Amino acid sequence: MRPSSDVPHAIRCGQRSVVFGRVPVVMGILNVTPDSFSDGGLFSDTASAISHAHAMANAGARIVDVGGESTRPGSDGISEQEELDRVMPICEALIQGNATHDPIDAIVSIDTRKPGVADAALRIGVHMLNDVTAATNPKTVDVLRTHGDGVPVVIMHMKGEPGTMQEQPYYEDVTAEICEYLRDRAGSLVASGIARERIIVDPGIGFGKRLSDNLELLKNIDALSALGYPLLLGASRKTFIGKLTDTNPPERLAGSLAVAARCYAAGVEIVRVHDVGETINLFRVLDAMEHPDEHTVVK
Repeated sequence: MRPSSDVPHAIRCGQRSVVFGRVPVVMGILNVTPDSFSDGGLFSDTASAISHAHAMANAGARIVDVGGESTRPGSDGISEQEELDRVMPICEALIQGNATHDPIDAIVSIDTRKPGVADAALRIGVHMLNDVTAATNPKTVDVLRTHGDGVPVVIMHMKGEPGTMQEQPYYEDVTAEICEYLRDRAGSLVASGIARERIIVDPGIGFGKRLSDNLELLKNIDALSALGYPLLLGASRKTFIGKLTDTNPPERLAGSLAVAARCYAAGVEIVRVHDVGETINLFRVLDAMEHPDEHTVVK
């Protein structure tokens, strides 16, 4: 049963807004990289990336998250220019449209830890910043101040750097430590002039976490929600699901949907997924079972 206190509210994204209600908003993952852990290389050319973004939006993704640098465990960073070369043509086409597609009917998010990439994307109209380093770079905070109150920012917990984060991470109390970190980072942003209403928090499933840590965080979603910020959770196809199910990334749909169902039950505002249509259908059926009077089946 979802929390009875779940009241619809919205976050502004430029001239658009995202409304959070009893069904989580789906953020579709668009990795335009050759080396992401699940779909690296599938959408690394501009045409296929744009088509996939529109397919996710048509399937029900309210947000499309564009990333040009893999942050999988053990990954190496790339230069700012290389990341710009990967993401900017796609962001421009999604925001402005091109010869084959109209502007996308979804919020466009840029998934980057580089202030220069964030600034370039926001300048052309990208609506949201998703930062795995929780905007710890002061230049990122400057970018957020420059672009005003209409740009939300997702701040995520990550222990260490992508290249080394899975080398024996350890927590005394993973939920308490991550709640404290996210509370402190959000407070620091507010003190730096970033409106509280712009902040979304993400516990960083799989980012410097052991199997037990990931499961503990998913068990304790209520503690994360109690921070008072919209909560984003991304567990789609991640390694901990593979460990539990003995599957490779493309075979982890069932486990990913199990996590999405947990997010629905706990009132998570945003779920970040690879399999948009399947997740939307999961939420539709869950919601119909909980609110049958509001759903009409057409035969």
